[in-house]
Amino acid sequence: MLEVTGLRVSYGGIQAVRGITFHVNEGEMVALIGANGAGKSSTLRALARLLEPAGGSVRYRGKELVSLPPYRLVGEGIALVPEGRGVFPRMSSLENLRMGAYARNDKAEIERDLEHVLGHFPRLKERAQQTAGTLSGGEQQMLAIGRALMSKPRLMLLDEPSMGLAPIMVQKIFEVIRTVSLEGMTILLVEQNAKLALEVSQRGYVMESGEITVTDESKKLLADPKVRAAYLGE
Repeated sequence: MLEVTGLRVSYGGIQAVRGITFHVNEGEMVALIGANGAGKSSTLRALARLLEPAGGSVRYRGKELVSLPPYRLVGEGIALVPEGRGVFPRMSSLENLRMGAYARNDKAEIERDLEHVLGHFPRLKERAQQTAGTLSGGEQQMLAIGRALMSKPRLMLLDEPSMGLAPIMVQKIFEVIRTVSLEGMTILLVEQNAKLALEVSQRGYVMESGEITVTDESKKLLADPKVRAAYLGE
């Protein structure tokens, strides 16, 4: 579904991403792990067209994305759940979710999807009329994921969903991510919590200093002594 070839991202003279190549198959959850500053979020922002790549190719279902403006990606079936959540703070939770479906016209289907999303996140149903800015960090993360789901994407890009959350909330968020994946959603997950990311994904790529250094099935990466020592604190 997603094929990235030779992707480079630069900030002035600094190369944050150094010509990486990877792919995500349809229906797969793939984890991109690495230390802070490895280039993971820069990669995701380039895929979402929020950063202009310095070079390389990004093909989604055979179509080149590098020349597309970012607003076109939703219509192509790509949704980003950004680092820091990016909810609309003065809108209610319900209004935020409906904003996720702004490019859709299938009203009956939108209502069904809304019920489905609220089924995933009962807490959002309880706080449907509460303004998003007053929600806890974990609730805002639920809202950001729910809003992305409302666009009915084929590919979801998740950027650091566990960042800054209490362990019990991280567990709940990842339960939903796993459920959404089992329902057939294709997911590229960027996550500092390497153990959690590898436990829920099928394959993983390890990034170091802007380069992909290791790739394998997630269960094999979990068992790899070097990966365990570097990223799992063992």
